[in-house]
Parts: sequence; C-alpha cells; structure tokens
Amino acid sequence: MPRQPRKTPQKTPKKRKLAEWIDRSRPEKIGEEEWQLLRDLLAPISDNYLRHLLRDSGVPLAPMVEGVRQESLDVLESSLIGLLFEYESGDTARRERVRKLVITAKDHARLAGRNEAKHPEKEEMLLWMLTWLENPPLFPAWIRLRRVALSGEK
Repeated sequence: MPRQPRKTPQKTPKKRKLAEWIDRSRPEKIGEEEWQLLRDLLAPISDNYLRHLLRDSGVPLAPMVEGVRQESLDVLESSLIGLLFEYESGDTARRERVRKLVITAKDHARLAGRNEAKHPEKEEMLLWMLTWLENPPLFPAWIRLRRVALSGEK
C-alpha cells in the first residue's frame, strides 16, 4: 500500500483567529486588557492553551499574561522575578491572582516531575516556586544563594 503524502500542519481555528487578530491589531505587547479581549474572542479556551498560543505568537507578553515559564531554570527565574514586581505593586486581589499563577505552575511542575527524565530539573523548579510562594520578597536574595550552591562555588 503506497504511503500517503504528509500534509503540512494546518493552523487550528483558534490559532488562526489569534494570528488574524495580531495581524489586524499589531500589538506591541499583550497585557491583561488584550488577554481578556482574546479570551472572549477565542471562547471557549483554557487559560493554559491561550497562554501557549500567545507565547508561540512571538508578541511580547506582560508578566501576568506570560505566566510562569518552565523551559529552563533561567527562564523560570526571569518569570518569577517579573511576577514578583506584579505581586509587590498589587493590591490584595492582584497578589492573590499572582499567587494563583505560581501555584498552578507549581502543580504542573509536580506532575511533570513524575517523568523520570524530567524529575531532577522539575524538583529544582518546584523548590524555586515553593520558595517564591513562601516569601516572594525574599526570592531574589534566595535565588542568588541557590545559584551559588548549584554551581558548587564557595
């Protein structure tokens, strides 16, 4: 039986709608206002999937839109520091929203850590997020010390 030629991947309807919106709007950055507009435009859509599509779009994202990124320890540190500013400058409701983002990311890291291949890195990421959640303002000083400990320097 002859093999069928491989089709080029098509954009999903939500991805296509997002690309069209970006082409029309040409946003310099996607902030919380645009986030809400896009949630409405692409409904129903999960926050996780929308965040994934936005990260793939290449448009710069505000920290609350970008969320907690876990591709590497450097990226995780950068996103937690960005969210720290949002946390420290926010009122009680905003602080709760920031904490919720970090808690959700922590839960995802815990699940991903069940994969033996990812376990050591995800365990370290989990420690970073738990430390951030325990005392966000202390996180920048703690991370400097943690980096030294990880590098084996004295």
